[in-house]
Amino acid sequence: MRVGDIVVGVDGSPSAKAALRWAVRQARLTGGRLHAVTAWEMPSYYGWAPMLPYEEDLASTAGKVLTTAVHSVLGDDRTDLDLVESVMPGHPAQVLIDMSAHGGLLVIGSRGHGAFTGTLIGSVSQQCVQHARCPVVVVRGA
Repeated sequence: MRVGDIVVGVDGSPSAKAALRWAVRQARLTGGRLHAVTAWEMPSYYGWAPMLPYEEDLASTAGKVLTTAVHSVLGDDRTDLDLVESVMPGHPAQVLIDMSAHGGLLVIGSRGHGAFTGTLIGSVSQQCVQHARCPVVVVRGA
């Protein structure tokens, strides 16, 4: 990553798409590279666990979510935009915090998937605001 790069967390939710739209506009204004990031992790189960897909399937599914979200926001209009799409293993907040150490700006939605879990352990946006190593913009969904 380069100084001034913009990192945006994408999970396919409406607020993440709003964050992606905001980040695209900012990248076009500043000429910065845009890193659209989706994170995935193996779910934890206690007791009887359902059959889980292989790790590659989880990464592939996360990649499809990212590609679909980027296409729904940008369509085919990628002119004058330096865009990198990344699918990273790990907890979404930690992945974004780690990437913030090398970015100039972190953009995230205010509420993604898993709102109930967020109330129990703290939301991704809250963790990023508290621990990111660069400025953070939290974008609310429509």
